Amino acid sequence: MPTTDRRAARTQEILAATRRLFDERGVRDAQIEDIARAVGINRAIIYRHFSGKEELFAMTLVGYLREVEQALGAAAASSVQPPQRLEAIVRAFLEYGERHPAFVDCAQTLLRRRGDELLEEVSQDVMVQLGSSMTSCMAHLIDVIEDGTKNGDFDVHDPVLLANIFYTQALGVLNLATLQMSVRERVPGHPGFDPVPFEEVKTYVVRTALAMAQGPARAT
Repeated sequence: MPTTDRRAARTQEILAATRRLFDERGVRDAQIEDIARAVGINRAIIYRHFSGKEELFAMTLVGYLREVEQALGAAAASSVQPPQRLEAIVRAFLEYGERHPAFVDCAQTLLRRRGDELLEEVSQDVMVQLGSSMTSCMAHLIDVIEDGTKNGDFDVHDPVLLANIFYTQALGVLNLATLQMSVRERVPGHPGFDPVPFEEVKTYVVRTALAMAQGPARAT
């Protein structure tokens, strides 16, 4: 096997092992040593394929995002009317995150970093792949927002900005699916904790997304 093919195969082995550990243990508990052990290599070899942990996480997130894009594409094709398409897309994203909490952790881990820091730690090629994966997902949102704005269902000046807002807000809401706990003051000064009815959460998020897309005039 040519050297380039062997290198590509080893890179995919490392990414597959990282994904398995993320799904099994979560992002925090997946250590570089564990990934190397799962592949059967020395940890130093991982750094021959990735500049560091952030780049490895970014490429693992690319894999998740490719699955998200497929889910959103199927949801977008489920209806013709923009409001119903938007609802289907939002639900598909939330349901994917609910099934794959490691995706949420991985995405939020990178979002916590400043853009200039990521550019220093992640190669340009990987940043391009990550950005392309994100824009492919958001393209489904942008398309439906633009269609809805054209036919009067929505009132959005900047569909791209709103799609970015939807993406980051949904990631935040998905923390509830992982935490499985909401806080409620039962008596003054004494908080209590309730389970999270995630079907109800999804309904609220869908209503919020529709209201934001419809604009203040339609929302009222």
